[in-house]
Amino acid sequence: MDRSIDFYSRLLGLKLLSQREIKQNNAEIAFLQDPEGKGARLELTFFRKQKKFSQADYEDRLFDHIAFEVKDMEKMLSLFRKEKITITDEPFRLGPGGPLLAFIEDPDGTLIELIERK
Repeated sequence: MDRSIDFYSRLLGLKLLSQREIKQNNAEIAFLQDPEGKGARLELTFFRKQKKFSQADYEDRLFDHIAFEVKDMEKMLSLFRKEKITITDEPFRLGPGGPLLAFIEDPDGTLIELIERK
């Protein structure tokens, strides 16, 4: 849990709102949000008894990815490279004038889309 909170707060700029135990299912949850409190909240859940987490191959995933808008793609990717974060897709555009997109993975392999609109 600490590794994920660090990733989303330090690298993506989210603010930890709360973190608590859920004794009924031996879990811990944390809620994060953008510092201005304007965007959606991200909930992270850690189940202590779960020994292994594995993502299905890309083609077999039912849940594909989450997305974050970024102001400066190159700056973000430079930071991710420095931190040795997996960049699965280098920046590209979907057509002329479209937003700049890139994909990375969080510490647990969840695919994250980065979107720069200018």
